[in-house]
Amino acid sequence: MKAAVYYQVGGPEVFRYEDVPDPEPAPDGVLVRVEAISVEGGDTLHRASGEVAGGPHVVGYQAAGTVLAVGDRVTGFRPGGRVVTVGLDGSHAELRAVPEQACWAIPAGLSTDEAACVPVAFGTAHDALFEFGRLKPGETVLVQAGAGGVGIAAIQLAKRAGARVLATASSDDKLARLAGLGLDHGINYRTADFAAQTRRLTGGHGADVILDGVGGQILADSLGCLAYRGRCVSFGDAGRQHATPVDITGLRQGNQSVTGYFLGAELISGDRAYRMIGGLLDDIAAGQLRVVIDRTFPLAEAAAAHAYIESRQAFGRVLLKP
Repeated sequence: MKAAVYYQVGGPEVFRYEDVPDPEPAPDGVLVRVEAISVEGGDTLHRASGEVAGGPHVVGYQAAGTVLAVGDRVTGFRPGGRVVTVGLDGSHAELRAVPEQACWAIPAGLSTDEAACVPVAFGTAHDALFEFGRLKPGETVLVQAGAGGVGIAAIQLAKRAGARVLATASSDDKLARLAGLGLDHGINYRTADFAAQTRRLTGGHGADVILDGVGGQILADSLGCLAYRGRCVSFGDAGRQHATPVDITGLRQGNQSVTGYFLGAELISGDRAYRMIGGLLDDIAAGQLRVVIDRTFPLAEAAAAHAYIESRQAFGRVLLKP
């Protein structure tokens, strides 16, 4: 099969488009012909600074396509069915083998391209808001990087739950587009102090829940605009800054909290998150939530797709197509 691979970490230019051995499904595994790959922020971070065990490395969390074969112990999928898959690597390729519990059937009415964008972004947003952020109707949520995949999902989910939604983005144009997805107040972080604006927009109350996938100084500054008993959920380091020390003593007087979150840990710890993502796929198929796809690149142009994401021009997801 063809795959976008690299032999050492670095910039997008490390990618090579090469033939690699076809994967084989395990007894409890599923072999998928990949038709759409959603490039996740974690994919670019792994390519830039992750670990390479040796040989050509195929990066990538998430891809969707058609089942080609299943292992002897697989009961929930059959060849010919459409699925979306997650895993720690292996998405940037024509074929992918994953465990059965890392697959979701794609509902009728939902395109394969849309399904490829759902589990990581929408699953992370849902858990960060509700399972760990404990968001309630009437509360205010601040979503950092609102124009990213998790941000767009979080804005819709929070608005649907009856929250007041604030979000940051790098341009007024992006914020205007987010208004159509449920954003109440946008903050251009290039021209305004988001923490000060959050306090102003809430009359000094602050945000009850903050979702941060940027990390670094943005995470540290987010704590300064938490409401009393506010909850900040940190799920990523898209800003690529070195770790910024956070003084949690400042949270005590406001009974505030910071929680780290990783979807993968929830998926391997039980079936709750698996069922949650299945429900989100159904909701999107029913038109209750929207997937936003910015651009599509051929798999052979994985370097260009990663460079485009890192340029911060994207609004929504960027896909690769084998």
